[in-house]
Amino acid sequence: MVYNLSDTFFIARTNDTDLIAGVSLCAPVFTALMAFGNIYGQGGSSLISRLLGQQDGEGVKRVSSFCFYIALVTGVILAVLMTVFNRPLLTLLGADADTMPHAFRYYIVLVVCAPVMVLSFIHSSLVRCEGMSAESMIGTVLGAVINIILDPILISVVGMGAMGEAVATVIGYFCSVLYFLWLLRKKSRCLSVNPSLCHVSGGELRQILGVGVTAALSNLMQSLCVIVVNQFLLPYGNDKIAAMGIVLKVNMIAQLVLTGFAFGGVPLFGYLYGAQRRAEMRKLVRFCLGFLCALSLVLTAVLCLFASPLMGAFVKDTAMIATGAEMLHWQAASTVFAGIVLLLTVLFQATGKVGPSFVLSISRQGVVFVAALLVCVKLFAYNGVLMGQAVADVVSALIALGLLVCCNPMRSEP
Repeated sequence: MVYNLSDTFFIARTNDTDLIAGVSLCAPVFTALMAFGNIYGQGGSSLISRLLGQQDGEGVKRVSSFCFYIALVTGVILAVLMTVFNRPLLTLLGADADTMPHAFRYYIVLVVCAPVMVLSFIHSSLVRCEGMSAESMIGTVLGAVINIILDPILISVVGMGAMGEAVATVIGYFCSVLYFLWLLRKKSRCLSVNPSLCHVSGGELRQILGVGVTAALSNLMQSLCVIVVNQFLLPYGNDKIAAMGIVLKVNMIAQLVLTGFAFGGVPLFGYLYGAQRRAEMRKLVRFCLGFLCALSLVLTAVLCLFASPLMGAFVKDTAMIATGAEMLHWQAASTVFAGIVLLLTVLFQATGKVGPSFVLSISRQGVVFVAALLVCVKLFAYNGVLMGQAVADVVSALIALGLLVCCNPMRSEP
């Protein structure tokens, strides 16, 4: 959350609409790199938590080592492909003659440093499985603080603009990677990056990829969501795209708070499932659902009541503040439904239920979102673009609850 808000704040302070829009257009690139990291971070953590429940320490070492090295290789492949095809990808993202220079300078730094970006999302998930939640937080905060310090220096003082923001982000994530490697060497009892342990069985690989790919799809679908929305907003001007870029970052406050609490349950869900302690698991899920719903309502109230001041913290243009406040009201309206989808998605992921987690991963910000957006735009034009996410959240929550009834991991045997 801090990464995204600090980047948005310092870029918005330039008051350059094309610069703000150019960086906003590249948000899916960041999300896509996070998605590939989550294939191995979340896929690996799901399997590792279940292996810990089964007291399989050797399996934990092998899986954690495999996730590290496969993430590194994936990052290198992404860096090559996304660098070679930079122009068509930026065009797909919605960059035009005015925003292309800014978008390219931000984009090229992120994709060249893709191995660092992908790796940074691995161990923040894996170390939580071992109970090192505080250390996981420290690693993330360390990178965020470095990013905040470097943002104003590189963006404004040095005058690097969009490239400065990207460089600050990469340096912050690189420091996080170094911290987690130190942590594994000094404090971890069962996680490893030993190359000799970098092997998994076919069944383990299917579990990592089955759960991990569905987790990554959530991030990739989020990228698709931003791309589609920007394409629908393009006829209304770059100021609308710039406003939506800020709104999505502000709304990400709520989404990432919910995501943090939802994923906090993953080690426990997986451990209790692996240990076949179903009664405790049911009690935990009931608590988490109630907690997230209550928290979602509070976040909705805050974002709706303070929509204009929140926009005003980033931009001073009164027209953009008004536009963004209206957008933020729609984005925040369905937060409680998004919380339900998030929790049940990670529950299915943690217990290795690939089918249900796949359906939910492509729903809220994927198939259901695109369908809802098309219908809403057809009926309400510009206002339909704004309400599409809220409609998709409600429908996806109903799907999630239906899947819980049909495929309840709390009553099935592993």
